[in-house]
Amino acid sequence: MPIKILSVDDEQDLEILLTQYFRRKIKKGEYEFTFVHNGLEALQAILTQPDFDIILSDINMPEMDGLTLLTKINELRNPAMKCIMVSAYGDMDNIRTAMNRGAFDFTTKPINLEDLDRTIEKAIEQIRFIKNAQHEHLQLKSIQSDLKIAREIQETILPKEFNPFPEAKSFDIYAYMSAAKYVGGDFYDFFTIDQDRLGFVIADVSGKGVPAAIFMAISRTVIRAIALTENSAAQCMKRANELLCKESVNDMFVTVFYGILDIHTGRITYSNAGHNPPVRMTEGNQASFIEMTGDHILGAIPNATFHEKELQLMPGDSLFLYTDGITEARNKNNELFGDKRLMERCRELTGKTSQEIVDSITETVGDFVLGAVQSDDITLLTISYKGE
Repeated sequence: MPIKILSVDDEQDLEILLTQYFRRKIKKGEYEFTFVHNGLEALQAILTQPDFDIILSDINMPEMDGLTLLTKINELRNPAMKCIMVSAYGDMDNIRTAMNRGAFDFTTKPINLEDLDRTIEKAIEQIRFIKNAQHEHLQLKSIQSDLKIAREIQETILPKEFNPFPEAKSFDIYAYMSAAKYVGGDFYDFFTIDQDRLGFVIADVSGKGVPAAIFMAISRTVIRAIALTENSAAQCMKRANELLCKESVNDMFVTVFYGILDIHTGRITYSNAGHNPPVRMTEGNQASFIEMTGDHILGAIPNATFHEKELQLMPGDSLFLYTDGITEARNKNNELFGDKRLMERCRELTGKTSQEIVDSITETVGDFVLGAVQSDDITLLTISYKGE
């Protein structure tokens, strides 16, 4: 694209002079000149064609002088439009005023065209720098807009209705996820397998941001699709692992805890694919990590074998699941929230509803890290069993 220059001068000879001197650059399409003869004509031209790059303006003109024109141009707030002012030799008062009003540079009459050529080149360097910055800013705004939409989409795919069995009063479930960036790699999920069983998942994809969010969506879809047709938690993890190993890019993987709850008996069968051990909370302010199944993360090792264990929830018990964004949350002193603080808080919350547990632990971690930057995604899920 040519550099568009608007020459504003009431002397007719200047048009001939500039056209002749810059003829090669005009012919090559590097410069494109427009000529007007006073400030009013210039202002009208700028309003009609706002993409001028350089305004080369005389200061002393009839109808509207160059200083007034400069003030009007400043009101347009276009930092990529540079003004070079022209004045009589020795007219330092007007030149000083022009520079104070934001002129890029000045030249004096009679115009030294070689010096003007250098001044225009300097202006072009700044114009290109500013336009590149503006372009990058627009790209950044576009990316931020896309990320905002991506976050909204990600939030919509996570369950928000925490009543999968409307008629069942034997349990309640609640979950929460907060991404460290616009989008995250953590997720939770739960779904009815049949009229007696609830599948529930919490997972943490390696990495953060958009790549993790994409792999998170793939992982959630794969696990849910398999879980709806597979009775075994271990076999569900095995089949999901095989598919995710094929889909993994840049060695991405996901840690997963998957459990199946019998809503009538409180019995849970589960498989833990490299995830943090959930906490069982029982009456009497007791809390303990449940037994691990010793299995690998998903998406990393093809043909891996997975195992499952059973857990019996008694009326009043809760099972609290979380990602390492909880235990590895750091405060301003770089201290970890850690397992010990988590267990202490869980003991204090025994007997509470699922939402009370999730909200209270989220608040506790938030108070702990107050003033520090959230460094990892945070996800929590709780099932509280009440009995038939």
